[in-house]
Amino acid sequence: MIPVVVANVLVIAAVCWLWLRRDDPRPASFHGESTSAFYAAVDTREKDRAPLTSQEVFTAAGQALGAMRREEAREFADCDEVLWGVSAAGCTQALRATYRGGALAGQFVIFNLSDGRAADALVAALGRDGFVRQGVLFDAVASRAQARALGHYVTVSWAGGAAHEQELAAALVALDGIGHVVQSRIVAAT
Repeated sequence: MIPVVVANVLVIAAVCWLWLRRDDPRPASFHGESTSAFYAAVDTREKDRAPLTSQEVFTAAGQALGAMRREEAREFADCDEVLWGVSAAGCTQALRATYRGGALAGQFVIFNLSDGRAADALVAALGRDGFVRQGVLFDAVASRAQARALGHYVTVSWAGGAAHEQELAAALVALDGIGHVVQSRIVAAT
């Protein structure tokens, strides 16, 4: 009788934990974009072999983005460290920078995947199965995020905080601008 009671308590506890646990945060608003022919010159890692560097992606000019200032820039060899609920198959590196200023906070992440198909798959998965982990804490309830496949890269810009809608949109646009680094890779490949 006692083993049955213990088993029932364990089952109930497991169900309650699964039902009540706090999921990793997702943005309130998300927009994902697939890659396009514009990025054909960097559609595969074979065409664009040099790994990204923090200095290349997170330049001194990007230290301040509007009211936000960069707090940290990190490189990850294991891309799944930056993700929850999804996996980035074939990813060799992820670079992430976090920003904070006033009522705003945000982050930018770029993933180096094998090709455009893998990049498109990651963007699709971010829209439905999981997302990037927060490198800087902010309330995700009113946050906005955008993920874009740019050839074999994926960029994720995510901004949130207790700010007006216009400030939040401006922060997201500024974070997304860091992804222009991929355009310099296109020029170098042609």
